[in-house]
Amino acid sequence: MEDTRVQRPGRGIFWMVLTGFQFVGMTALVKAVGTSLPVYQTSFLRFALGLVFFIPLMPSLIRTLPTAQQAKLIALRGLAHTIGVSLWFYAMVRIPLADVTALNYLNPIYVTLGASLFLGEKLALRRLIAVGVALLGAGIILRPGFRELDPGHIAMLGTSLGLATGYLIAKRLSAEMSSAHVVAWLSIAVTIGLMPMAVTHWVHPTWEQLAVLLAVAALATGAHYTMTLAFKEAPVAVTQPATFLQLVWAVALGALVFGEGIDPYTVLGGGVIIASVSYITWREAMLKRRITPPSVATKT
Repeated sequence: MEDTRVQRPGRGIFWMVLTGFQFVGMTALVKAVGTSLPVYQTSFLRFALGLVFFIPLMPSLIRTLPTAQQAKLIALRGLAHTIGVSLWFYAMVRIPLADVTALNYLNPIYVTLGASLFLGEKLALRRLIAVGVALLGAGIILRPGFRELDPGHIAMLGTSLGLATGYLIAKRLSAEMSSAHVVAWLSIAVTIGLMPMAVTHWVHPTWEQLAVLLAVAALATGAHYTMTLAFKEAPVAVTQPATFLQLVWAVALGALVFGEGIDPYTVLGGGVIIASVSYITWREAMLKRRITPPSVATKT
């Protein structure tokens, strides 16, 4: 069926810019908490506090409980996301903000490969070349053999893989459940998945730390909401390039707030990855297909 909705590119770009600002703000707040709390506890509190925003959905969730097959998919997605989020929080306190943001753009590339390997979606030559270009961008950022890699960089590669796996499962769930329910069940599953590790290494948080993590949850929820608004106002091919501003803000925040140096290789590599993701998104728009999500679609 032809989409008859009125497209408003200006509004779409505005909402996507706001989405990126919220995601970078969320990342900066996590970095500000730093190592004052164990990684598993920080990530657990982010999701546990975020459940507050899903309270209005609880009656609907109870009325339409998932089937046995859906429950298995929710659990599997929760496991993948739990691993990805844990690695993301670990990387956040070890490597520069710009590196985290740039490497996070690999999420759609993993989704592209996963969709081809596990969902049987065709990987055309142009898309395969674009994937190769994105991996080259990651190589520019990491520069293995030319500098000592921090475990945080390796963790970010695992983060992208975990979140991309979660997205592929969500794609199947979204065909059977509402988007709100898919997101709500993810939050519940990840909270449960992180709880054992968080309790084992529990450190009593201060009220200030709880306030910061509640703000992290609010920014994450707000970012997913404004991202949805962006998609309603304009095609993904129009809004995708606006995600580049996330890297700009991450570099600026890292330098001004956390005293991190500006690495030109990170900016260059991030730009290469973004160009590749933007090309894949544009090609999908031209073909009227939706296989690869924008980078922000697979954020925590």
